[in-house]
Amino acid sequence: MLMPLFKYRDLLAMLVVRDIRVRYKQAAMGFMWAIFMPMVAVLAGIIVKKAMAVISGGDLELLGIVSMSVKILPWTFFSSAIRFSVSSLVSNSNLVTKIYFPREVLPLGAILACTFDFLVAILVLCVLLTMAQVGVSIQLLWLPFIFLMLFCLTAGLGFLLAAANLFFRDVKYIVEIILTFGIFFTPVFYSSDELGQYGIFMLLNPIGSILESISQVVVLKQAPDMLWLLYSSVCSIAIFIFGFIIFKKKESVFAENI
Repeated sequence: MLMPLFKYRDLLAMLVVRDIRVRYKQAAMGFMWAIFMPMVAVLAGIIVKKAMAVISGGDLELLGIVSMSVKILPWTFFSSAIRFSVSSLVSNSNLVTKIYFPREVLPLGAILACTFDFLVAILVLCVLLTMAQVGVSIQLLWLPFIFLMLFCLTAGLGFLLAAANLFFRDVKYIVEIILTFGIFFTPVFYSSDELGQYGIFMLLNPIGSILESISQVVVLKQAPDMLWLLYSSVCSIAIFIFGFIIFKKKESVFAENI
């Protein structure tokens, strides 16, 4: 599965660099957009949480704001990576139809380019967490594994949706709608505990249980819920394998349907 990617690693690296450069080449703020967009999302989340606090008669707690900020960044990575990977085959039709290379390089390159933005935003988040006096703990060692599961989930959906969009061009519009409203059905602006007995429905969404695990590890400084972490890990790996298999099965007819 990984051998073709290793063989074409130079092409993958070139596509990642190209996507990053194209994205910011004519932008006045340049790479600052990688910081600005998550901060806008955090500000929007604060407004939402403030409105919820006013309605419920409660107070806007710092812990809730920190937890929301920690979850917004991986959600932003997930949504942007899906958006770019869905169109990766169609937007690179000249490559798909002219030369041979493993086509999975295209959606994967789009996802890795978004990973760059994610890493930049994480550095800024670390500064904000330090200012908020959120310390470190041994539980942070869970983060590499959780982020790996997030990447597997994103890549699996990216492979699947990129292939589907090649045959049905309205897939990208459906995905856009789902991602636009999906943040309200995912525990980003709030935690699953705030929904009581209905919180389980948020955790059944693999990205939801991944975000909650990140919050538990970073903000609460406790080990993630093992049951939900296992659930999200199994789902992420299964979606990755399924998406990759479907992608490879349809790869031979990509050029004909471009």
